[in-house]
Amino acid sequence: MLLSRRQAFPRECRHEIDHVLFSLFLVSGGIQTFAGSCGTLLILDQNESGLRLFRSFDWNDGLFDVTWSENNEHILVTCSGDGSLQLWDTARAAGPLQVYKEHTQEVYSVDWSQTRCEQLVVSGSWDQTIKLWDPTVGKSLCTFRGHESVIYSTIWSPHIPGCFASASGDQTLRIWDVKTTGVRTVVPAHQAEILSCDWCKYNENLLVTGAVDCSLRGWDLRNVRQPVFELLGHTYAIRRVKFSPFHASVLASCSYDFTVRFWNFSKPDPLLETVEHHTEFTCGLDLSLQSPTQVPNFLIGFFIQVADCAWDETIKIYDPICLTMPA
Repeated sequence: MLLSRRQAFPRECRHEIDHVLFSLFLVSGGIQTFAGSCGTLLILDQNESGLRLFRSFDWNDGLFDVTWSENNEHILVTCSGDGSLQLWDTARAAGPLQVYKEHTQEVYSVDWSQTRCEQLVVSGSWDQTIKLWDPTVGKSLCTFRGHESVIYSTIWSPHIPGCFASASGDQTLRIWDVKTTGVRTVVPAHQAEILSCDWCKYNENLLVTGAVDCSLRGWDLRNVRQPVFELLGHTYAIRRVKFSPFHASVLASCSYDFTVRFWNFSKPDPLLETVEHHTEFTCGLDLSLQSPTQVPNFLIGFFIQVADCAWDETIKIYDPICLTMPA
């Protein structure tokens, strides 16, 4: 049996963690990753021998999400339980460059626009509002209202400038346009709180939602009366979902059932692989945007790197066999 690189080259870092995110840039010959929780932001450098702590920062409240700048490899934004966003420079050991404090409750989600000409950040809060930020400006540009419960996820479209999606405890997925500061589409996506959503990288009309009802549902924005797919298998709430950057119909999800699952919704049997290497709630998940790399001495093909983290205080970086691309 072929071993995955998760088994051959285990990489983990012990710390209490809520989220993990690959850098968009190659730094110091390796891939730099983020993990933050309980007020600690960790910048980790990865090489074949494992994970090395590159830099750490402390904040006075829990950090729930992070997003990297699209045009500067050292800049990132975090959000926290005190209602603020923090702008950090990883090249400096000092505290945040700037703090944005307008939300009145926990900020649970933050995302930097993937359209390089925009340089906009969107944040979602438990105060039921979404705010739009320009990191060079000390205050928000506008506030979006409409959700009737806490907002768990906000994410920019990778295709449509000025368009983002949000997921909420009010059981809806909503699509917004910054030009109108209003909602474009409201999707009653689940009969339970929705904790995560993501855009397909290959189809501007396709999104996926993950909810407390343990299901993943795909939505075509041209017709939202019914989901275009539903994926079942998790046994507790789905905390995060990510589409693959290299496969049009493949996605990954992590759950409070301690597992990460990989899916291909175009197949009759969509579950590709279940990874269970944590002993607590699995709450952070990311797929590297860097081009897949060929593993030396293996005639398998090209691996796509995945990072996940859990409340068991570990980050794991690995290459699922199910995401191997032919050589």
